[in-house]
Amino acid sequence: MGRRLVWGLLIAFLCCAISLFLAPNDLHRSLVAATNHAQQDHHVNRAYNDALAKSILFFEGQRSGKLPADQRVTWRGDSALADGQPDNVNLVGGYYDAGDNVKFGWTISYTTSLLSWAAIEYRQQITSAGEIEHLRQAIRWATDFLLRSHTSSTTFYTQVGDGNKDHSCWERPEDMDTPRTLYKITSQNPGSEAAGDAAAALAAASMVFEHVDAAYSSKLLQHAKSLFEFADKYRGSYGASCPFYCSYSGYQADVHAYE
Repeated sequence: MGRRLVWGLLIAFLCCAISLFLAPNDLHRSLVAATNHAQQDHHVNRAYNDALAKSILFFEGQRSGKLPADQRVTWRGDSALADGQPDNVNLVGGYYDAGDNVKFGWTISYTTSLLSWAAIEYRQQITSAGEIEHLRQAIRWATDFLLRSHTSSTTFYTQVGDGNKDHSCWERPEDMDTPRTLYKITSQNPGSEAAGDAAAALAAASMVFEHVDAAYSSKLLQHAKSLFEFADKYRGSYGASCPFYCSYSGYQADVHAYE
């Protein structure tokens, strides 16, 4: 009985000793793991923030027109300051498409819609990354151009520049000497797809600026409604008159989606 008691006390003591020995190490390992996880999260967040910032910065490199004083892509200069003059309209601004110097209203509209929905759906995350104002500026650079392109209730300029001649000459927009040919849709030459996409872009952007610049938001919505009415009333495929980025599936999806 005495020997059992001794062995029992010894085993209990060893168990206590082992637990006291392991506990600090387990705690240490837990702390190290938590620290490493936090560091990994920090590095991952920094990487995502950096990717987000560079993605938005990309659009400043695509800017056309008179660049603002706060332009961050400093190697880009003013360009295409006479766009629209052949028709006595102001089509300065907007974005160049890809690596060329043509401005396509349809692709600008699509891009604007995507940027706007990102600003709406992920406003909190983009704000925490410190990029919400840069994103709004990117959207507004596009919407300002779309507003200028909508010169009347039945006129919308869809392209500035000759795509074929531009694509045969690789040059900086600051130095370009290719024709700045103008293309537009009207009641006689409709393009419901292009007008519908522009309407969607301006409507989405109006939501971005609703609580930031109410007057500008209202202006965007007004033009969005007008463009939709234009697309709906004068139904016709953009594929019949467009020189580039034509429609191959018809206008029905672009118009009926908003009905």
